[in-house]
Amino acid sequence: MVGPASSNRRDEEALELGTFRGESEPGAESDSARARLLGQEPASPPARTPEAPGYAHAIAPVLSYCIASISMTVINKFTVSGAGFTMNLLVLLCQCMVGVAMVYIAKLLGYIQLRELNARDVKTWFPISTMLVFVIWTGSKALQFMDIPIYTIFKNLTIILIAYGEVLWFGGRITRMVFSSFVLMVLSSVVAAWPDISGSLPASAARLAGRAEPGNALNLYTSVPTAANAHAAAMPPSRGWNLAQNGYLWMLTNCMVSAAYVLVMRKRIKLTGFKDWDTMFYNNLLSIPVLIVMSLAVENWSAETLQRNFPEGRRYGLMFAIFLSGTGGVFISYTTAWCIRTTSSTTYSMVGALNKLPLALSGMVFFGNKVTFYNSTGIALGFLAGIVYAVGKNKQAESSRLANTAATGVESSRQSAGGGHISDPKGVIPTHVRQHDRQE
Repeated sequence: MVGPASSNRRDEEALELGTFRGESEPGAESDSARARLLGQEPASPPARTPEAPGYAHAIAPVLSYCIASISMTVINKFTVSGAGFTMNLLVLLCQCMVGVAMVYIAKLLGYIQLRELNARDVKTWFPISTMLVFVIWTGSKALQFMDIPIYTIFKNLTIILIAYGEVLWFGGRITRMVFSSFVLMVLSSVVAAWPDISGSLPASAARLAGRAEPGNALNLYTSVPTAANAHAAAMPPSRGWNLAQNGYLWMLTNCMVSAAYVLVMRKRIKLTGFKDWDTMFYNNLLSIPVLIVMSLAVENWSAETLQRNFPEGRRYGLMFAIFLSGTGGVFISYTTAWCIRTTSSTTYSMVGALNKLPLALSGMVFFGNKVTFYNSTGIALGFLAGIVYAVGKNKQAESSRLANTAATGVESSRQSAGGGHISDPKGVIPTHVRQHDRQE
């Protein structure tokens, strides 16, 4: 569970890992000028390692990132989609423990560096980890009750909430192109959900409850497996309305909590100065006690409940899936840094936008989600919205960079976000909400 951070933050990480492609080394320009002043020939830059022609060098990191993102969503959907599954918090607890173990082992082997635990950082970061628990819990519940394509489309709404939160609290701004992408995001969500919206209006509550056509009643991403169920057919319309909104209510709650988490974290991360691996380690470690308390309070740990949630036929498969999803957070963090280091933050943001299409299609491929006019149109509009958003944010960043250069006379080697950024992400259930999980 690694939390999202701003594009400025990501650019700083990219600079720590290595300068953006096509940019000079810091200080190289001043060294050359100093040589001219002394009447010397400037030293020749070191020979660069030949790169693969075209964009071949970027294929591996981009594909790795896409595979990691899609596989995390599919694995988590598989884990929580069992009939009557209720122990989401226990699953998240196991994933956190796996993530902590993976990061700590990497530290012991010398692959990464971690800040030592101290009371000040724990006190500062504990509220963030607590918020993150609610983010991942509501996200897992939403994914449990919704198809992956619909989940992916609605996750875009988090971008809008965060962007306007930054306008209110951080002086961010929203350009016309970015606003246009927001309109497309809302439109894609309405189109994708239209069968449920129109089918669950009070005027058609009888059809919703299965009384009009018991064999053809709607399956509305809720805990009711089929509207032909006798209990659903006997339900009053008001109760049917509440159930119909079950998955959407979890999604709406997740969007609001995710936006609040990102906005609060933006301030807190400046107080701690955490790097990516520090954030991952602290998020996972400090979430463990919160998840234990919440799971014991909300979920029934009886032998009967454990048997129902982890039936003998699926038990080992579920345990392996939980382990994979726990390691997936580490893999996503690495592939993101690799993608930015090898290409640029601009390319990374575009990959995040384009990745929404295969992510949505993965639900149709692996879970047999029906392909309809509404969800196909919603996916297409959401895909277009992601591209428009990425292009708009990159233009905004370039304008800010040029304005900064004009004001200071010094060309900036960092791509500024221009105030207001963020997105979630990629439609991934935020079991490991990453510091970079906000696509431009």
